[in-house]
Amino acid sequence: MMTLTRNSLMTLEAYSKARPEFRRQVIEHKKARTVSLGEHLTLIFEDEMTVRYQIQEMLRIERIFEEEGIQHELDSYGPLIPDGRNFKATMMIEYPEVEERRRELARLIGIEDRVWVQVEGSERVFAIADEDLERENEQKTSSVHFLRFELTEEMAAALKYGVSLSIGVDHPNYRVALSPVDNQTRAALVKDLA
Repeated sequence: MMTLTRNSLMTLEAYSKARPEFRRQVIEHKKARTVSLGEHLTLIFEDEMTVRYQIQEMLRIERIFEEEGIQHELDSYGPLIPDGRNFKATMMIEYPEVEERRRELARLIGIEDRVWVQVEGSERVFAIADEDLERENEQKTSSVHFLRFELTEEMAAALKYGVSLSIGVDHPNYRVALSPVDNQTRAALVKDLA
């Protein structure tokens, strides 16, 4: 699996020139990697390209060009790249109205631990959430979480062989399943497996 290093990133000047085309490519690339679970929950499955884009954007927005600052961004976002045996995703919980969002985030405490993937013929694999820091408290969960789904070698081999993949949420206040995901999404995620 490819890892990002300082030398694999573009300079601010080079990125400024390449940005319009790279941004177009990333938007297109994310389409197959974005899974809507019901009306209010979206998973964006990260990979080297999506994380590279995030880092380049942060460097651009913050005008970071010092080695220490660049390394900080690599250290912050690099762990979102799958390592060949897992899927990694950014989960967003979206409610347009402020009061509804506040109320629902209180009802959805713990949802980040109830998101699952399931390879046909195997048990569900529940997410390992927010390894970098806790994103919920006693009053509410966060609207953004970072998830990791660890697959066995057998699950990875089965997906590469062509079996189906399902994704869902099993929370008392939010249950939904996409079973199976479409072929385009499954094919995109199989590329994350070594």
